[in-house]
Amino acid sequence: MKTAGEDHRYTDAADNPVSAQHGNRTVRILVSELLNGSREAILEHNGMDYRLRITGNGKLILTK
Repeated sequence: MKTAGEDHRYTDAADNPVSAQHGNRTVRILVSELLNGSREAILEHNGMDYRLRITGNGKLILTK
């Protein structure tokens, strides 16, 4: 359960706070915090850039 003052940007599927460095757990990241007010971000994975953006309809698109 969440309490005041806790940082819940990174949580596992059971809603428990976890570090982003736990490789085998599902990490929940709020898109609003990831994009920090922007409508798109460039994500780097294995040396490749991917663009994550919010459409005009509020949907997410990830493109290479």
